[in-house]
Amino acid sequence: MKTSWVMDSGMVILPRVSSEFGTGFSLNHADTVSFMQNPPDSSAARLKIGFLLIDRFSNLCLSNALEPLRAANSFAETPVYSWSFYSLDGAPVRSSSGMAVLPNGKISDMSRADRLYVIASYGHLANDTPATRRALQQAARRCGAMFGLDAGAWLMASAGLLAGRRATVHWDLLDAFSERFLDVDVEQALWFEDGDVLTCAGASATLALSRHLIARDVSPAIALDVDALFTPPVRSNALPSVRDPLLTRATRIMRENIETPLGIDDLSSRLNTSPRTLTRRCQAVLGMTPGQLYRHIRLSAARSLVEGSTTSIAEIAVRCGYEDPTALTRAFRKRFGAAPRAFRGETAPNRA
Repeated sequence: MKTSWVMDSGMVILPRVSSEFGTGFSLNHADTVSFMQNPPDSSAARLKIGFLLIDRFSNLCLSNALEPLRAANSFAETPVYSWSFYSLDGAPVRSSSGMAVLPNGKISDMSRADRLYVIASYGHLANDTPATRRALQQAARRCGAMFGLDAGAWLMASAGLLAGRRATVHWDLLDAFSERFLDVDVEQALWFEDGDVLTCAGASATLALSRHLIARDVSPAIALDVDALFTPPVRSNALPSVRDPLLTRATRIMRENIETPLGIDDLSSRLNTSPRTLTRRCQAVLGMTPGQLYRHIRLSAARSLVEGSTTSIAEIAVRCGYEDPTALTRAFRKRFGAAPRAFRGETAPNRA
């Protein structure tokens, strides 16, 4: 009997029975992965995203582009993103590790998207064909912006979509890219946005890009929530949640003191700054006061406990610094639009 696994982002993995291990190059022996059209409530989403997967694309690039958007949807009041997946011809397409993906359709089926991610990696030269160039040129007329991830920028440049633009590409391809596309102003950067095109250097850069886009599309506070899911809670500034050292330390201290929240004077003292400076920096970077940020972090922690444990609401209230369940419920309803109990069980929104 075959078994399938449904991932939170809508990915359905269907295993194949075989006497041999997958090689990464044979479609017959690779796991077949199909993507459901969209999350159930995608009609309310504000931004329509398309993913064009080119043969031998990077799994990590796709995950780092998609999963933060799915997580942002779970934290936002209403869904912000919906997505569909395409290949050049509508047929299954293989990742660099041999995972076969069944797309929603061929790229010419895409009616309209706010953003189209072109994800290519190994084998970009073999995929740089007249048919690919025509497909990208046509798709560019049906999307608000086109993003080239990893070697996706190479295919976009070959299609003439980066002529006269500033762009980047995977660091292994920078020299060859500069020599091949003389009409592109090449930048050595994690990503570079020039008008309605954006290019990104690789998988790790894609995760940083996703965080940047969520902060811009939704809010810096929601980006902080996503950071908390994907960034390990260690005492390190190597992966800062915000681009401000003071606020990076402030948010870390807040997360370490959720059950007994600190007053702004105590918090400022631990940061070796004044309450006025902390408030000014917090409002300038995040658009909220330190108190509002602290409350946001505590409520996000409360939601995590509500969805991910069987702990009572009364105990969650205590753990998240609220005097009683009523106070937590009131704040929770104001932030998330429903009482904590509505986020338990099969109807609860998806998490990372």
